[in-house]
Amino acid sequence: MVIVLIGYPNRKQMEQPVQKSDNHMGRGMNLEKDLNDSNTYYEHVDRALIHKKPTPIQVVKVEYPARSAARICEAYYKTPSTTDYNGIYRGKPIDFEAKETKSKTSFPFKSIHKHQIEHLRKVLYHKGIGFFIIRFTSYGQTFLIDAGIIIRMWDEGKKSITYQEVQQCGSLIKESLTPRLRYLDNVDAIYFKEEESYGKES
Repeated sequence: MVIVLIGYPNRKQMEQPVQKSDNHMGRGMNLEKDLNDSNTYYEHVDRALIHKKPTPIQVVKVEYPARSAARICEAYYKTPSTTDYNGIYRGKPIDFEAKETKSKTSFPFKSIHKHQIEHLRKVLYHKGIGFFIIRFTSYGQTFLIDAGIIIRMWDEGKKSITYQEVQQCGSLIKESLTPRLRYLDNVDAIYFKEEESYGKES
């Protein structure tokens, strides 16, 4: 078991144990950093307020190496997480899941949990903006795909979405220095296409 730091929206960190044998360890961390940096930029310029959701944990053991410091050395997930990010943009609630895959041919739905699908289904039902951000690391490409598309495929019993399908029904996210991922431009084009362009970076 090793200790990893979990970042929270208020920029505090909490240590959490992860088994070394977990083959999902570190998955999505590069994409997560790019999104976190982008969201920090978007907040700084007052374009949107979007944060990574903290995962509730149950603290089991705490050590005090110093009188003024406490170290969580054992903790467990209390409840399943829903999606990775949520917030507000242009007066609308926004909620999305971020995933990476090394596959060159498809993104497997085994990386998505049923409770995440059901959560996004409710987001769409209540007129919120819900989507997936999927990065194909082999191609260095990151796409935004409306949650409704993934939900429909899930309901049809499909086990994955092919790279070609992602290219067709997804929206390629441009990269830059600031923000790293200009995914709100994609949100504008997909969800606010009938309105005047809003706050695009040049």
